[in-house]
Amino acid sequence: MSRIPLAALTLSALLAASPAIRAQTSAEQHPKQVPEAVVPKCSEMPGGNAVRFVCPPPSFLAEEDEESTPANPVRVVLVLPEGTPLRIAIDQRTRIAHVGELIHGRVVETVYAFDEPVIPEGSVATGRVTEIEPVSKLRWVQSYANGNFSPFHRYKVTFDHVTLPNGREIEMDTTLSPGAAEVVHLLSKTGKTEGQEIEQQRSGAARAAHAAKQKMKDSVAEANSTAHQAADEIRSPGKMHRLKQFLLAQSPYRRQYLTVGTRFSASLNRGLDFGSMTQTQEQLSGLGSVPPADTVVHARLVLEVSSATASRGYPVLAELTQPLYSPDHRLLLPAGSRLIGQVLEARHARRLHRNGELRVIFEHIELPGGGLQPVRGTLEGIEVDRAAHLKLDEEGGAHATDSKTRYLSTGLALLMVAVATHPDVDRGGSVDPADDPAVRAGAGASGFGLAGTLIGLAAKSNVVSIVFSAYGASAAIYTNFLSRGREVVLPKNAPLEIGLGTTHPSVNRH
Repeated sequence: MSRIPLAALTLSALLAASPAIRAQTSAEQHPKQVPEAVVPKCSEMPGGNAVRFVCPPPSFLAEEDEESTPANPVRVVLVLPEGTPLRIAIDQRTRIAHVGELIHGRVVETVYAFDEPVIPEGSVATGRVTEIEPVSKLRWVQSYANGNFSPFHRYKVTFDHVTLPNGREIEMDTTLSPGAAEVVHLLSKTGKTEGQEIEQQRSGAARAAHAAKQKMKDSVAEANSTAHQAADEIRSPGKMHRLKQFLLAQSPYRRQYLTVGTRFSASLNRGLDFGSMTQTQEQLSGLGSVPPADTVVHARLVLEVSSATASRGYPVLAELTQPLYSPDHRLLLPAGSRLIGQVLEARHARRLHRNGELRVIFEHIELPGGGLQPVRGTLEGIEVDRAAHLKLDEEGGAHATDSKTRYLSTGLALLMVAVATHPDVDRGGSVDPADDPAVRAGAGASGFGLAGTLIGLAAKSNVVSIVFSAYGASAAIYTNFLSRGREVVLPKNAPLEIGLGTTHPSVNRH
């Protein structure tokens, strides 16, 4: 704790004190803090258990009147520090063809400074394509080997303006994470049905535990609904549109677009200053209080955590994206408060398609200013790209999963090999597979998709059908069963729901 500024410690202690104590405290005991428009970003690699020192806490309480009393106002600085993310969804289809192409989206989650909504959901964000990278030779070869003759380019975009609902336009400088075309919201699930749980509740303590768990479920469901309210305003594509996109994806030649609904996390490269507001010490009397049990808070992951690199004890840091209030609407935790935890269990992906696992817990709350409070917190929900193939178990552990269709696709690929290399016994045992268009088309599709289908139909060669089907079967077996499994990656700035006061396995420190 020696590295925390003395002023920060003093401020934290004063805010955590009771209103009566604060009323008796003289003005000289209240340190003055100067608002900063730019706060240093967190280091990409946290260092041991000192992760909180790698990410300096933002300052938000400016100063109090010289003759401070509980009724006198405290000026609160409304600053979004450097690194604050804006979650933006594309609302207009945009072609990725030229640098400078305009892009248009909407903010899908309100951004708070302290407890004030400074960038509401629905705000319009505009930007442009800043870079389109050439496709490497290795990616060309891999793409051609899979029947795709127009591999997509890696690109970079930025959002440089946001227009608030009141018409105010704000210039900003952002760095974007890779976009996610399909986002899913994962929630932890219990292993038993609700009926089984009720049946096992014999004692009053068990009934109370069930009531608390049900309250947690209801809170998470409400949080899920709130988080997706803005996203629902951007209409999801219909079934015909998805079918069209699927067919286009099978084509060997296709154009590259940013589709409607693609989400980005746009991190500020420079802080944004929204001025200040005043609150009385009475309004701040609950600041820093311990949250009630079974409370769900909205947060974001400050640094990426991956099963490939993390191990037990690896630090985990999250930051509240929404303020937390008590049942009587007293502010307990402002946006920007941090949750400090660690990796409880990590298992990296291995050969034979064994997937990774990751489990994290949160043990402390750090207020902006440096004060620490112990807490028990588990991961109750997370929003990730559908392509990540993740799921949460009943204890909040994250697991990489595989689709059950891998068995079907591999079986069909092996069936095509058998059909291509043997005559059709149902038709007398003398029919050459090369004379059957369905066999040639299926064998070609197994190896090279739509391009393979066209080549197989045109070639009218059993040798070509055998080669295509054998390649498709080999690729399916390797990809689905022999290759390294998927890693669990909790990406930087991923939206989280964290349950405070929930039960988690004890941590045995070494």
